[in-house]
Amino acid sequence: MAPSVRAAEPSCCRFCNTPLERVFIDLGLSPLANSYLRDEKAKRDERFFPLRAYVCGECFLVQLEEWEPPENIFGDYAYFSSYSESWLQHAKSYVARAMERFGIGPQSKVVEIASNDGYLLQYFVEKDVPVLGIEPAQNVAAVARARGIPTRVEFFGERTARTLRREGLRANLLIGNNVLAHVPNLNDFVKGMSILLEDRGVITMEFPHLMRLFDECQIDTIYHEHFSYFSFISVEKIFAAHGLTLFDVEELPTHGGSLRIYAQHSKGWHPISHRVDDLRTREINAGYADLDHYDAFEERAMQTKRKLLAFLEEAKRQGKRVVGYGAPAKGNTLLNYCGITTDHIEYTVDRSPHKQGCLLPGTHIPIFEPERINVTKPDYILILPWNLKREIVSQLSFARSWGAQFVVPIPEPRLVD
Repeated sequence: MAPSVRAAEPSCCRFCNTPLERVFIDLGLSPLANSYLRDEKAKRDERFFPLRAYVCGECFLVQLEEWEPPENIFGDYAYFSSYSESWLQHAKSYVARAMERFGIGPQSKVVEIASNDGYLLQYFVEKDVPVLGIEPAQNVAAVARARGIPTRVEFFGERTARTLRREGLRANLLIGNNVLAHVPNLNDFVKGMSILLEDRGVITMEFPHLMRLFDECQIDTIYHEHFSYFSFISVEKIFAAHGLTLFDVEELPTHGGSLRIYAQHSKGWHPISHRVDDLRTREINAGYADLDHYDAFEERAMQTKRKLLAFLEEAKRQGKRVVGYGAPAKGNTLLNYCGITTDHIEYTVDRSPHKQGCLLPGTHIPIFEPERINVTKPDYILILPWNLKREIVSQLSFARSWGAQFVVPIPEPRLVD
């Protein structure tokens, strides 16, 4: 195990530059969550980094230290959005609602930041809406382009936004799903969105909600490519600092509980929804503007670890076979934090051919195609992307024929009906 050679000194808040002194949780050393191992050399060269989250005492942004630059994490990416049917349906529903609510049509310009493989923009293209995807991973962007979705391969920020404006592009609708957490330079990113947004345009962003992460002990949401973890309180401050007003917010079930925020220029024309004040007040009342509130999380995380290990050890003692379903980044955080290896989980499976035949980082659990489950007939199937448990249980319903049981690990191991 070879940790990074960079000094592990606490840095300053990536938004307000306040020194970071309060640790939210320390998950020990962990490899990059999407650094799947493809050969023996990769195992020998595997690197581990501290996975430690701080909370800012000024703006209450929860954040990680930056151990690896985004280019090393996202340059060649293993996650393809289109392999989740429920996520595709989520995207399709969003497109229909956005078009109706904001009058998006063939005369509009829609831009998605971190557009991945075109999972969302394809539904705008079907409606003859001009689109542009901005995606930093060359391998993922190539899939989108093959679908006929115009895609630029670059990281988004102020420089990209100014280049696009010089080319005559301004976005009527600017979208970012599960990208805000992945941005180390938040101020550059949000300023870029403000520059690219048309005067009456709308920004929608989705990201995991810190309140849900905290309340349900979703420790596996924390990994190195997620640089920041947002409450509504913190994200509202960040957008306001760049002349953007949040006029609406929705609480979504995706990724274990997410927010979808709606932003406009400060002189925008959309009225402020009551949901903005309601959520802000709920967070304040729950303690998210009080630094001491954050101290309780680490002990709860230890309880999650103890209970999962106890479940797996008991299954092993009884001679039960346990396998995993999925090879998500979040699962790699959980497995490494808990010290789980092939002694506990024989293998995992994943629908993505880009992951099959690899080993999970750190734990070295092998990844196979889903059909393997029907061959080995395990007693327990541990669902690592537990936020998709209903979709997965439906896909694997055949496993009930030999009495297999489905288990989710967060916030503690429990059977899924």
